[in-house]
Amino acid sequence: MFKILILEDDYLFAQSLEDVLEDEGFDISLAACAKEVLDLNYENNYDLYLLDINVPDMSGIELLKLLRTSNDNTPTIFLTSYKDKNTLKECFISGADDFLQKPVDLDELILRIYSVLKRSGKQLQDIVLSNGLSFNVKNKRLSQDKKDLNLPIKVISLFELCLENRDSIITKEMIVNKLWVCSEEYSEGSIRVYINNLKKLLPENSITNIKAIGYRIEF
Repeated sequence: MFKILILEDDYLFAQSLEDVLEDEGFDISLAACAKEVLDLNYENNYDLYLLDINVPDMSGIELLKLLRTSNDNTPTIFLTSYKDKNTLKECFISGADDFLQKPVDLDELILRIYSVLKRSGKQLQDIVLSNGLSFNVKNKRLSQDKKDLNLPIKVISLFELCLENRDSIITKEMIVNKLWVCSEEYSEGSIRVYINNLKKLLPENSITNIKAIGYRIEF
C-alpha cells in the first residue's frame, strides 16, 4: 500500500486524516513537528507527504525546501489555512505539487492524492504482464499465475521503481533512494543482486544494463 507521511500539529485533525486515509487503504505516519518528519523520513521511504505550514520548530514550507535540497522528490500536498497568494506561491516554489485550503473536504483530498500519485508515475491499478506476473498495487504483492511469490520488500520496491519508469532509464542513485533509507548501508553488489532477482521474473530483456549509469527499463 502507498505510504503517506502527514505533518499536522492539530491532534484531532491529524487523527481524522489518519482514520479516513487508512480506510482508503493507505499506510499512514503522523508527525506533529518538522523534527518528527525528519526522524520518520530517516527510517522510512514514503510515497506522498501531506504538510501543514504552521507547525513547531520549522514551517512546512522551510521543511519541504530542506527535503528538496537533499534530493527528496516525494510528491507533496500542502494542507493550509493560508489564502494569500504570496504564501501559496511559496508553497509551489518550495517544491509542492498541490495544496488544499482548510477546512479540508476529505473526499476532495482523496481525489487530489490519487491525482498527484498518478502524475508522479505511481501505478494505481493492478497490472498483469504477458508472462503471468501480476502486481497487486494496494497490498504491494507480486504473484506468478495467481500464486504469491513472497518476495523481499526491496525486490517489490525495485519492481515499483521499474513500473514508474517504464520505457526510460533508472539510475543507481534512483535505486538507492527507493530501496534504502538514510539509516541503511548498501553496496554495488546488493544492487546487482536485486536487479538479477527481478530480471528472473520479468520478460526477457526487460532490464538492460547501461554501464556507469544504471538500467534501461522496457516492459
